[in-house]
Amino acid sequence: MKLGIVGLPNVGKSTLFNAITKAGAEAANYPFCTIEPNVGVVTVPDERLKVLHEMYNSKKTVYTTIEFYDIAGLVKGASKGEGLGNKFLGHIREVAAIVHVVRCFDDTNVVHVDGKINPLSDIETINTELILSDMEVLERRIQKTAKNLKGDKSLQSELDLLNKIYAVLGDGLSARTMNGDLNDDEKEFVRSLDLLSYKPVIYAANVSEDEAAADEENEYVKAVREFAAGEGSEVVVICAKIESEISELPDDEKAMFLEELGIKESGLDKLVKASYSLLDLISFLTAGEPEVRAWTIKRGTKAPGAAGKIHTDFEKGFIRAETIAYDKLIECGGNLATAKEKGLVRSEGKEYVVKDGDVMHFLFNV
Repeated sequence: MKLGIVGLPNVGKSTLFNAITKAGAEAANYPFCTIEPNVGVVTVPDERLKVLHEMYNSKKTVYTTIEFYDIAGLVKGASKGEGLGNKFLGHIREVAAIVHVVRCFDDTNVVHVDGKINPLSDIETINTELILSDMEVLERRIQKTAKNLKGDKSLQSELDLLNKIYAVLGDGLSARTMNGDLNDDEKEFVRSLDLLSYKPVIYAANVSEDEAAADEENEYVKAVREFAAGEGSEVVVICAKIESEISELPDDEKAMFLEELGIKESGLDKLVKASYSLLDLISFLTAGEPEVRAWTIKRGTKAPGAAGKIHTDFEKGFIRAETIAYDKLIECGGNLATAKEKGLVRSEGKEYVVKDGDVMHFLFNV
């Protein structure tokens, strides 16, 4: 899973990236200090794996991972090549979702590229550049489809949808705002267009240290939440400065540090939860003495598809999946024989839809 971190220059974007990935991207108080997208891979925290690891005394524990791309600061006119322009738009095209860092703090020592703090204006600046880039893509696609329509009248519905999307973009709205009005086939078609403004977004509201534990009072954050609700996006409130401090601490001291500040969970944990929710992802688990491991799949994936995540042969020759819910396995002390005696281990076939936390063992024959 690839998430691209974007934002105007000097909103705390690279500071956040450094903190959650410890990748050491340069963070400086001037625009365009990030030119190539820095990439950091982080493990997805999952307490269930720790429990299973101890239970089975496993030789290896493999967490699922997220790749964060720190994409350089966009400015007005990026779609026309301003700043470092189209290069950055190309980087955004490569990610599954966008983490849009929005400045929600006042600090006279940190310059704002527009000279004032206005998170909705910042959001609009970036969304506008993505929308303008998408309109160029659609103009070419509309021309091509209209031309082909002369020989294939079945393309009329496709052309109508393309024009509908173009009209929404022309009103200054992101393509993702259309989701509620599209059926599944239309959503699949829009997804195939690879529009930047259709990508799911998490707005990361970057607040000051003083407001990290009490963000409800922050008027900037309230405005971002209201805007995000209107387009079906997620919002997480983070303090990049605190995240930076946490990243320097040993693991056993991090929770204590957060507790002292009155913060329930780290920014990374919030981002992971929000990204799983936004992209509709879940994790199933495999466990044993050689290895315990989490596997990320789309919600609604059936058992053969989950098996294929491990190896294509598992999916091709799928017979059945011995499955037990994580909680039930823990109740039995990790003892599968006891779980089977109690009837808690299920034999699931090809139509079984995998649930989050399923501990699975696949039987296959190729």
